Amino acid sequence: MNSKILVLGIGNLLMGDEGIGIHIVQEFQKINPFKNLVDVVDGGTGGFHLLSYFHDYRKIIIVDAAIGDKPAGTVETLKPKYSDDFPKTLTAHDIGLKDLIDSASILGDLPEIKLIIVYIDKFQNLDLEISKQVRMAIPKAIDHIFNAIEEFSK
Repeated sequence: MNSKILVLGIGNLLMGDEGIGIHIVQEFQKINPFKNLVDVVDGGTGGFHLLSYFHDYRKIIIVDAAIGDKPAGTVETLKPKYSDDFPKTLTAHDIGLKDLIDSASILGDLPEIKLIIVYIDKFQNLDLEISKQVRMAIPKAIDHIFNAIEEFSK
């Protein structure tokens, strides 16, 4: 069991705004002052291979995109306990976070999770560019990561 906190970015860099979770953790990694306390992982588009992280870490900060009723670029931190606590339109990945949460729960490996989401307008087809309003959310999302680390460290 790893005593570090995991910051896990989820997203697809080839689908524009949908890749924001990866962009955020890449930027956080550049300034991460907590290297002895925090591991940072690019989780790509998710999938069951991420289940091992749910077993290995007791505290995980997940960063991802979601479509919802908030304007694009809005950043929010949720503390989901069950898969139903996740936003209904969380990313467009094949194996979504809800599936991972359900699987980890069944296996008895559900860690404490903080979910940082950046709202986007729509899922895009192949596009390497991030919209301006979503790109501008990166510093705020990094602040949310710092706050989550602080809360986990208490």
